[in-house]
Amino acid sequence: MDLKTVSTHHVAVRYLEGGSGPPLVFLHGAGGVTADDPLLAELAKTHHVYAPLIPGYGDSAECPEIRDMLDFTLHTWDVVAALGLKDPVLVGHSMGGMIAAEMAAVAPNDVSRLALICPAGLWDDEHPIADLFATMPYEMPALLFHDAAAGAAMLTAGRNVTDPNFLQTYLVTNARQLGMAGRLLFPIPERGLQPRMYRITAKTVVIWGDSDRLIPPVYAHGFKKGITGSELVSIPEAGHMVTLERPALVADAIRRLG
Repeated sequence: MDLKTVSTHHVAVRYLEGGSGPPLVFLHGAGGVTADDPLLAELAKTHHVYAPLIPGYGDSAECPEIRDMLDFTLHTWDVVAALGLKDPVLVGHSMGGMIAAEMAAVAPNDVSRLALICPAGLWDDEHPIADLFATMPYEMPALLFHDAAAGAAMLTAGRNVTDPNFLQTYLVTNARQLGMAGRLLFPIPERGLQPRMYRITAKTVVIWGDSDRLIPPVYAHGFKKGITGSELVSIPEAGHMVTLERPALVADAIRRLG
């Protein structure tokens, strides 16, 4: 995947691009996305993939003008327009799924295919979503992965999470990224999506890891119920980061959209 830049009204946006085929826009979660992401590699086998970074992620500039859910939604539509895309397959993971669902609700005539991977956006008091902002680095693998040990290796590339130098880099990066993500996810990841979901007319697949401990799989049924005609694909032995643990199965589910 190549890292490129496109200009929008508010800010220059960094994005990853690769593959060939029908256009597909991938919106990342609070953890960001990198050029070696295995799901992007899988999707690029059959699609021309565009993966814009939310401002403040990677080496992209922050953008104080993007403040709330509507701002994120319209900004991402600005990115799609700046890339010259018409009706791309719209895919979002976690926080990115929340944004993608809002985009499809706000502009239903511009989205015909939608894939939501463990999306945020709903809230159930009986099944609270874990607080990322109060989670320490060493707690993340068990929260995000079915296999915590393998997940820790993916997140740290073999580095020691108790090493002060690693922690310093981690905390600085997290502070920058979660500063943007917090506008959607803090104090709870819910911004009124549920009563707007009826507006989504896209052919939709909802994808969930059976072992998701961050956003429990019970939320999958809320999305399936809220989006008329949507299909639910449950992936075994995968957690919230199903995109890293089972990228081929996630890509296969997305390809059902055409």
